[in-house]
Amino acid sequence: MTEPTFELRPASPRWTHIALRVADVQATIDWYTTFTPLELLDRREDATGYGAWLGMPDTKAHPFILVVAQFFEGSDPFAPTPDAVLRPFAHFGIELPERADVDAIAERGRAAGCLAMEPTLMPAPIGYICMLADPDGNRVEFSWDQGVYTAARERWG
Repeated sequence: MTEPTFELRPASPRWTHIALRVADVQATIDWYTTFTPLELLDRREDATGYGAWLGMPDTKAHPFILVVAQFFEGSDPFAPTPDAVLRPFAHFGIELPERADVDAIAERGRAAGCLAMEPTLMPAPIGYICMLADPDGNRVEFSWDQGVYTAARERWG
């Protein structure tokens, strides 16, 4: 079986990324590659600072990337705007295959000092969730039985 070919540019508008300003790009890369399924796609440096792209290789047909940027002092094009942080409700969401996976990531977060919300069974359709805080305080929700993945697959194939 041959692997499908993909266009180098989208044939229609695509949801491709979300970007965060971070204090330490390497700490952010380390955190996301440790606690989430994201992998480093690209890392670069230019006159304004450091940047990195993190994503999931199995989404290459429709990639969605977390872009992180650490600006050098005096080169932040958005200064003096304060850093935006996703919390307490604003968050990234990662749906896990098993309820025990939520407990496991919560335990890892607890051990690392970044558990922001204990595992909790929420009303439908939210499911069983916990939240961790990345090095800048952004929240990442880990869920089971939330249904976002299932709903999208059922609706859009």
